Amino acid sequence: MSELEQEPPISAELFGDRIEIARAFTAALAREGEERGLIGPLELPRLWTRHILNSVIAAPLFRGSVADIGSGAGLPGIVLAIARPDVEWTLVEPMERRITWLNEQVSELGLTNTTVLRARAEDVPPASFDVVTARAVSALRTLVPITAPLVRDGGELILLKGMNAANEVEAAQKQIKKFRLSDVRVEVLGEGVLPETTRVVRARVR
Repeated sequence: MSELEQEPPISAELFGDRIEIARAFTAALAREGEERGLIGPLELPRLWTRHILNSVIAAPLFRGSVADIGSGAGLPGIVLAIARPDVEWTLVEPMERRITWLNEQVSELGLTNTTVLRARAEDVPPASFDVVTARAVSALRTLVPITAPLVRDGGELILLKGMNAANEVEAAQKQIKKFRLSDVRVEVLGEGVLPETTRVVRARVR
């Protein structure tokens, strides 16, 4: 079995006084993640860098009530809920075994700001949240139609994406127009701070 990546020093800075909760979550994911089908067998040596820090670097962008669509292992939802106890988080996930994991973590970590909802995005009532996020769920052209309707008028999409974020925005122009997204942009987070930067696609929903 591969070894868990050593915690990068920047982690404590990014999580502040919540670092012990982040360590507990990362340890649980390292211990049970592969066995429960939450992460792949190659993820342990890069768990902090590729997944935990990649998620937490976006924490300052959020406000109000946020839905994380396709929460899965809790990336980014659990990580962000740890880092931002002042924000209300709803983790939306259709798969039962992942729901079980998310509920266990919310309970064990004492995340009183977090609700776990077993549902597909399409079944969530529209205009329910100030912000909707997702990470590694699907291409933007598929993601916009299932996430934009959940955002209140004047709210925001903040979608964590990979290196191809700009190309995805280009390919999703039709959906961007249809769902009346404005100020659509790609922001690069963590330059000079993280070993690997994070790209987010941000858009206003009106």
